[in-house]
Amino acid sequence: MATLLYLIPIALFLGGLGLGAFMWSLRSGQYDDLDGAASRILIDDEDDPEQKR
Repeated sequence: MATLLYLIPIALFLGGLGLGAFMWSLRSGQYDDLDGAASRILIDDEDDPEQKR
């Protein structure tokens, strides 16, 4: 029972830390263009001289 006095505040702190990191990522625009990033990997860049070697 005494270990719960340590584990509950640690769990609440880690949960709050995770929530804070998620809120920061929302505010910084990490999730704005999910479809663009997914399709950008499939586009071939014909103008890139590094790939023509």
